[in-house]
Amino acid sequence: MFKSPKIGAYFIALIGAVLFSSKAILVKLGYMLDIDKITLLTLRMGFALPVYIVIAFIYPRHAQNEPIRPIHWLGLILFGVIGYYFASFLDFWGLQYVNPGLERLILFCYPTITAILSFFIFKQRLKLKSWLAILVCYVGLLIALWENLFEPTENFWLGFALIFGSALTFSFYLIGSQKLIPVFGVQRFTSYCMIVSCVAVLVHFEFSSVANFDQLTSEGLLVGLSMAIFATVLPSFMMSFAISKIGASSTALLSSVGPIAVLIMAYLILGDPITIYHGIGTIIVIAGVLMIKKG
Repeated sequence: MFKSPKIGAYFIALIGAVLFSSKAILVKLGYMLDIDKITLLTLRMGFALPVYIVIAFIYPRHAQNEPIRPIHWLGLILFGVIGYYFASFLDFWGLQYVNPGLERLILFCYPTITAILSFFIFKQRLKLKSWLAILVCYVGLLIALWENLFEPTENFWLGFALIFGSALTFSFYLIGSQKLIPVFGVQRFTSYCMIVSCVAVLVHFEFSSVANFDQLTSEGLLVGLSMAIFATVLPSFMMSFAISKIGASSTALLSSVGPIAVLIMAYLILGDPITIYHGIGTIIVIAGVLMIKKG
């Protein structure tokens, strides 16, 4: 289909970024069907779980010479709970009060959060360019939020805090995973973390007084299955393939299409308006994040 393998990888990276971004749209569709957040999260993780179990067994372990010790397993469990279960739960909760475009924009700021945490926790020096990039990113976010600063919708700031908390916890996961990925290997580490997260979600579901599968319709099941396949499993493989062919930097650059894709999908599917503040703020945030990734 493509004359050059790299052209195909660029295309796959673009599609993967769009599919990842579609998660927020699917969550909103689930809420329109009166499905609660923990049931939606359980559907997503439950359908994805068998795939990640298979991946965990078929991928060989590419690791350093050091053996896997109990402390490594404890770290994996901790970051599996923080990075996938807790971050996803906060995100799903926040989407009850924030539109998908802003949700994706807030989450897209996670590289700036990771850089700041690395500065304070590991004393990693940040160049002036990186501090400027962080400033640009949050100026863009401020512009995107401009209308909500003066007339916020009900519980908007609660939703903002929850989604920012999701980005924060995911940043902690990224920092912690740097020590564990060389031990387990990328694919296995990701798969194990997903399995841990799925178990945590199932435990949460079991003790939830709100979640209920009995009231699910075929449309609700379809939303959950779509979230698992098209917004979780499939794009994760597509992005991994793209990284292996064109590198992490090029893949990260192409992933910046995500916030724009969400704005368009939210407009076409949910009828969410696209304001001038959203458009300008999104462009500035993308510019700031790309500066961080290049810096």
